[in-house]
Amino acid sequence: MESKGHLVVLGYGDVGKSIVSELSGGLFRFVVVDSNEKVFENVEFEHLVGNGADEEVLVAAGVKTASFVFVALNDDTNVIFATLISRGLNPVATIVARANSVKSIDKIYKAGADYVGSLSIVAGQMLAKMSANCIGKICRIDEDIMLYEGIEIEKHHIEKGSFFDRKSIEDLDLEKKIGCTIIGIERGGLVTTTINKQTVLHAGDVIAVAGSSKQISEFKEKYLD
Repeated sequence: MESKGHLVVLGYGDVGKSIVSELSGGLFRFVVVDSNEKVFENVEFEHLVGNGADEEVLVAAGVKTASFVFVALNDDTNVIFATLISRGLNPVATIVARANSVKSIDKIYKAGADYVGSLSIVAGQMLAKMSANCIGKICRIDEDIMLYEGIEIEKHHIEKGSFFDRKSIEDLDLEKKIGCTIIGIERGGLVTTTINKQTVLHAGDVIAVAGSSKQISEFKEKYLD
């Protein structure tokens, strides 16, 4: 990701904290906005107390010059207003917004978001997939999970001696070859999303690969068939 400006995170709840956790220690400057002053006790990152759906607050956070705006507010009405105002202030920023309700997704896109994520969609469909493919304690977890706007996640179990076994993310280079990305690894019952080029995959791992429907189809055809 090439950044021409800083990053703005609107909302410091569970989703906002997850975003900040990923950004902390990175190369990019970021500013976090939340209306609750108490959530910023004992934090060291740059922050601003205020309503993330208020234009003056967004201007103060530097939305006009930001490269990315993450809208992680808990109320969809505020998400829509924050997205709309942010897009008006900065037509070229990439805006990633959280939808708390599936019904709000279209409205948030229309407000100017580039990407909209709904936790309920991801969690619900993942649980449904796993439940439908479990017999006793044995689950088929290499099922694809359909998200929204043509985006899918393919979960694949790495077998010993397979193409993926002992390969690093850099060795695989899926982003360059196909365009999809490994976004998570389950290993020993623990799931991590902290992945870099040096991360090495091993037999027994379960990887989550995200991409467009076309990219996931190519991934399956090239590596799984």
